[in-house]
Amino acid sequence: MTRDSTETPPAGGPTLQPAPDDAREVAASEAGSLDPLEVLPVPEAAEENPIAMSAFTETLSEDTLPETDFLSQPTPSGRPAEIDPDKLDPDALKVIHRLLSHGHQAYFVGGCVRDLMLGRKPKDFDIATSAHPGEVRAIFRNCRLIGRRFRLAHIYFKGGKIIEVSTFRANPTELDASNGVTAADTGAENGEEEGSETEESQDLLITHDNVFGTAEQDARRRDFTMNGLFYDVAEGQVIDYVRGRRDIDERYIRTIGDPEIRMREDPVRILRAVRFAAKLGLDIESRTYAAMEGAVEDLPRCAPARLLEETFRLIRGGVAAPTLRLLAALDALKVLLPPVAAYFKENGRRGRDTFYAFAEALDRRVSTGEPLDDAILLAALLVPIAQTAPVVESQDPAERPSVAQSIEELLAEFVQSARLPRRIAERCRLLLIAQRTLTGERRRRTGAFRRHPLFNDALIVFEISVEATGQHREALEAWKRGELPPLKSAESATEGGEAPRKRRRRRRRGGRKTGAGEGASATGAPVSPDGEAAEPGDDSEGDDADSGADSDGDSESDEG
Repeated sequence: MTRDSTETPPAGGPTLQPAPDDAREVAASEAGSLDPLEVLPVPEAAEENPIAMSAFTETLSEDTLPETDFLSQPTPSGRPAEIDPDKLDPDALKVIHRLLSHGHQAYFVGGCVRDLMLGRKPKDFDIATSAHPGEVRAIFRNCRLIGRRFRLAHIYFKGGKIIEVSTFRANPTELDASNGVTAADTGAENGEEEGSETEESQDLLITHDNVFGTAEQDARRRDFTMNGLFYDVAEGQVIDYVRGRRDIDERYIRTIGDPEIRMREDPVRILRAVRFAAKLGLDIESRTYAAMEGAVEDLPRCAPARLLEETFRLIRGGVAAPTLRLLAALDALKVLLPPVAAYFKENGRRGRDTFYAFAEALDRRVSTGEPLDDAILLAALLVPIAQTAPVVESQDPAERPSVAQSIEELLAEFVQSARLPRRIAERCRLLLIAQRTLTGERRRRTGAFRRHPLFNDALIVFEISVEATGQHREALEAWKRGELPPLKSAESATEGGEAPRKRRRRRRRGGRKTGAGEGASATGAPVSPDGEAAEPGDDSEGDDADSGADSDGDSESDEG
């Protein structure tokens, strides 16, 4: 569900009328203006504003605004500020005060207010305002509007910093109810009989939320009470329309309004509640939890790309283990990660303990602050499944190595329906293949394997595996020292050493001869006879390469 729109309400209230900025842009383009901003009026500063804002009448070029202490004087109410001004982002303060100086409402909103009230440092500072997107862009020259349905304003500062500004929105469901619009009315307009009930009339899933509204409407359309708080910088007070302050004090996660309706409106809120509970150490209120259990069946109706992104956010945040435990209790893993749910069912408690040991090891690695890409995160979670599902590899050296069929299907599904980039899926597959080489289960040649572009990433996944299970520690230390650990098959070999293996001569396709410059890829990784880079950990006998030909043209083995 995208958060963008081009609608704006008239003075009487929010409706679905075209936003004025779009109309002006069309007129500007027809008039031949080189810059649509030149025809957008900039509202005059409000005379009643007690704060002198002359410092903000100049163009915002990156972060050129003066470092002014806006809250050095007492608030107009005479009460001390509820949030320490030193904890507020100075660039976000500049944005708020410029919006105030042009007569608009502007507040800090959402996660930053929640985190500050919980004594945590916010990751970012978002702003909600009564100004429409076109008006925000007219005020800030370093502003860019994103989205097609509901526009958001991104204001850029030096160093790539972005302050996100959104216009107050309203919940379309509440607007329909307040205006007396019922499902029966909607059916009558579409030519349906008055007594008929369609699936749409019973469907609570929100498919559009492109309606501007007021500050109170914006607070009530949000998911949880703790996320519906505003902070008024000028007054120094928290604005609470939804009793979020009470729930923060009691450390509860509670939906705004009826939890059954709110979860059915957007089932992705299940994942958000789970993430907040694990990240912030909060409890989920009983009615909210019951509603989450009932809405799990609606998860498949959400956009797969949204579900995948929310799932990755759980893993990236360093709380993979507790969130996956909660999702398993809700029976949501069968939708989000089907191979994991099947693994739990087949291996019982022992399998669950092993999987969560990997998740906890991954969380510890993430908590160190080391940047890990999505392929490493996903591979680290799928290692135990790959280990328990033996792979029967083809004897044809032209066929690429594979992983467990369930993992192959999961990655293919992510690519096809969830918009997972193919390069990430392929990297994940290669990292899992490389684990069998690092543990000594597959033959390899040290030099060629170490030169492979994915060797370092594969070693990170192997370190997480060793930390989770305590196995193969000697092999890990050997790889780190630059040595070659012994093969697992050596334990069953004769006393004189490893049993001899028959060397097979590789056949060249169509009599093609490899030139002097075709023996290796540009990155130094070995290549197949077809000129493609070899896969990590895949060894071909009778050749200096570490793998057979890879038939997948999207292989990421050339990536550094």
